[in-house]
Parts: sequence; C-alpha cells; structure tokens
Amino acid sequence: MKLRATRFPRILVSLGAMALVLAIGGSAAAGVNDREARQRSRIRAGVEDGSLTRGEAHRLVHEQARIERTERRFRRNDGKLGPRERIRLDRKLDRSAVHLYRARHNDRERQQ
Repeated sequence: MKLRATRFPRILVSLGAMALVLAIGGSAAAGVNDREARQRSRIRAGVEDGSLTRGEAHRLVHEQARIERTERRFRRNDGKLGPRERIRLDRKLDRSAVHLYRARHNDRERQQ
C-alpha cells in the first residue's frame, strides 16, 4: 500500500513538469512574435510623432525584416525554434530595441 501512496505524488509532479515545459515552449515562440510586433508598433509611432527621421525608420524597418527572415529560416526545418535559435533571435531583438530607443531619443526630428 505504501508504494502506491508514494507513486501518485511523483506522477502528479511529472505531469505538472511536462505541462510547464509545454507552456513555456509555446509562450517563448509567441514571445518572439510579440516582441517583433511591439517593435514594429514603436517604429510606426516614431514615424507618426516625428521622433524618427525617414532614414532612421528605413534602417529600423530593414533591421526588423532581417530578424523576421532569420526566424523564418530557423523555423523552416521543423517549424519550431530550438533553444539556441531562440537565444540568437532574442539577442537580435535586444540589439534592435536598443537601436530603436536611441533613434527615437537622439534629438533628431523629422522635418515636416
């Protein structure tokens, strides 16, 4: 009887761990797409409020396109992002976010 009583919590913990891994895997991929969408939105807002010049916006849009192309290439094989691929995309998005912040806050304004 004791053997069965100790096995149930182990099974429960194992199922919980598997559910957590699946949830994290799915949300991380969604996280990359959400970050890309937020950055596109920030670029659009910068163009609309004049805090980005045409050249800055052009450069940032092309940087986003390169990141999205990289993501598509990573997903081409099996449709998923591996841990190393996700790290590379996160680093590219981090750099892009810094570029976007600096461009929007560099006191250059678009001439109307």
